[in-house]
Amino acid sequence: MRVLGIETSCDETGVAVFDGAAGLLAHTVHSQVDLHAAYGGVVPELASRDHIRRLTPLIRLVMAEAGTTAADIDGVAYTAGPGLVGALLVGAGLGRSLAWGWGVPAIGVHHMEGHLLAPLLEEPAPAFPFVALLVSGGHTQLVEVAAAGRYRLLGESVDDAAGEAFDKTAKILDLPYPGGPALAKLAEQGEPGRYVFPRPMTDRPGLDFSFSGLKTFALNTVREELAHRSDTEQARADIARAFEDAVVETLVIKCRRAVEAAGVDRLVLAGGVSANRRLRERVDAMMAQRSGRAFYPRLALCTDNGAMIAFAGHQRLAAGQSEALAFTAMPRWPLDALPELWDE
Repeated sequence: MRVLGIETSCDETGVAVFDGAAGLLAHTVHSQVDLHAAYGGVVPELASRDHIRRLTPLIRLVMAEAGTTAADIDGVAYTAGPGLVGALLVGAGLGRSLAWGWGVPAIGVHHMEGHLLAPLLEEPAPAFPFVALLVSGGHTQLVEVAAAGRYRLLGESVDDAAGEAFDKTAKILDLPYPGGPALAKLAEQGEPGRYVFPRPMTDRPGLDFSFSGLKTFALNTVREELAHRSDTEQARADIARAFEDAVVETLVIKCRRAVEAAGVDRLVLAGGVSANRRLRERVDAMMAQRSGRAFYPRLALCTDNGAMIAFAGHQRLAAGQSEALAFTAMPRWPLDALPELWDE
């Protein structure tokens, strides 16, 4: 089965073709970073309009690179949620229309299921069961994965997601958009231990997260320290390092608890923040101490992309699931509300 995948949940337009026998044939992503940089964040209406402009040319490009025509496509997968409703409707509308015109089934894919399954595109792929940390701009979740389509939410952020906290703290430090990667780059120049930020919700049981307090702590530290230190650039780097260390250690502590509770030795990290170098190093070290292993998608598949949607859609279409002619977009959509992939 050969599936066209379309991702338009936020500010990346992703398209891919995945073949069940041959694997990922082609994929591309158009980023809207330059479009939104002047505003310091994603403007939903601008995002939707740019998806409209980019999507059809990108589909033509990817299908040509994959050596695929409409006659070769056996199904279409598109992101149905969660995300920005206008952006979702662009991809869902075109994806469902193409499937109808080509006479093939269509499936609306959960954006976070796409991230969760993205490491299965790599070699070696993690075996089931495993625990997944889904960590991005909009989500921070720990999920127990018994099999594809069988998920149990273990914990999530009660306020800001980790990526959102990165971006907001980057604004406090007057860093350019997108803030998360800029903060991580600045943190490379910071002195470890110069400042110590709290590790929120690690002094109590449970697997939920809270990162909004770190943002406030960073704001207060900036106000106090930049007024007293003459080396303001180094001070900014030291604060960035302290913030990154706090987020990373918090994530690692919770991941350790999750794999211990689930009794597994495999941990999957996915989502944009999973590309963070320091996070990967700390997670790898933690899992090595447990004689386990961490799995990640390649860097190009950490951020939003069509490949993960094509792959996740392929799994569900192959299981006989598909959408009716009507389609919908779901800005909010709990991951554990998804139907199981295979009936037992």
